Amino acid sequence: MTTQTLTEVRQTNALFTDLLISGQLHKAIANQGWETPTPIQSLALPALLDGEDVVGLAQTGSGKTAAFAIPLIESIDPKARGIQALVLAPTRELAAQAASDITNLSRYRPVRPVVLCGGISIGSQIKTLSKRSGGASVVVGTPGRILDHLQRGTLKLGSVRYLVLDEADRMLDMGFAPDVGRILSHTPEKRQTALFSATMPETIRGMVKKHMRSPKWLAVESEAPTVDTVEQVSYRVEGREKTSALRLLIDGAKEPRVLVFRRTKHGSTKLHRQLERAGYKVGLLHGGKSQSQRDKTLASFAKGRTTILVATNVAARGLDIPNISHVVNYDLPEDVETYVHRIGRTARAGKEGIAVTLVGETEVKDFDKIKRSLPAKVRESCLPNAA
Repeated sequence: MTTQTLTEVRQTNALFTDLLISGQLHKAIANQGWETPTPIQSLALPALLDGEDVVGLAQTGSGKTAAFAIPLIESIDPKARGIQALVLAPTRELAAQAASDITNLSRYRPVRPVVLCGGISIGSQIKTLSKRSGGASVVVGTPGRILDHLQRGTLKLGSVRYLVLDEADRMLDMGFAPDVGRILSHTPEKRQTALFSATMPETIRGMVKKHMRSPKWLAVESEAPTVDTVEQVSYRVEGREKTSALRLLIDGAKEPRVLVFRRTKHGSTKLHRQLERAGYKVGLLHGGKSQSQRDKTLASFAKGRTTILVATNVAARGLDIPNISHVVNYDLPEDVETYVHRIGRTARAGKEGIAVTLVGETEVKDFDKIKRSLPAKVRESCLPNAA
């Protein structure tokens, strides 16, 4: 991989009509009512349409699905057989949304994606693939189910020319890194690859270096680095005392609805067990949970049957539950982007919320680095005593 050059953009005057794409795609875009590309679309579309690999750093809701879907559709050869494009997404919902957007944009072209993810009978998926052999040019799915099909021999990726890793940081946080690596080994080395992520931890950079060819690094500057209605406070706490500190904060809050972030699945499971033993009504959310388990946990928290939710970063985006009173960074986030995503889960719909960060002795310098990137001041405070 060549030296990373990060291109940033805040606004653009380009129009979709300026893109050198087929008239069928222009017509489909016009049907969506789109005129001006979003910033990430303005950056990524020209590079992807030119056949370049792209790493796109953009937040959820920035329009990145169309940024990779338009070049994907344009790259499909209707006369060719086999899977020509593969889109990997971390969850069933994101896979279904990407497939829906591709379907809408390919309204006037013979491109109909096949969705392969959990929650749907694998037998019916095998029948769909069999019926559309030669006609299924695009597959959208989750890593676990895609790998399952590869192991069964019901899916062949030797013809893939265009590959997308969507929400890559979330995918890795859910523990899909080994599956993604195995899936990519089934695709040609000369494929074009697009990777989109809201944050760029070192694990993502390692994947880029291993699996992409001199990609263009593109980033969209966040509009608002924090939420105005969130009160941000930090407490200096010894690592072994963090659980006691968390319980003090919960016990001292009036009608608490607390979302607690840990970095790892093991750490979140351990904390969940400790709080449950102490008598708290607590739920657990991490990448090791099945989709049905995650849905059940979220429903219980949303309805107030549990008042505490311990989660890894899998919950930092796409989680829209009102009335979360506190977000607690039990473990320090990796970077400022992750910090912003986490604290944005409180203070929804104009309501106030509190973001608490428990800072251990070894985390002080790292948290100082995060604070320097924030426009709002993080108040340092002392923990209340048990009385």
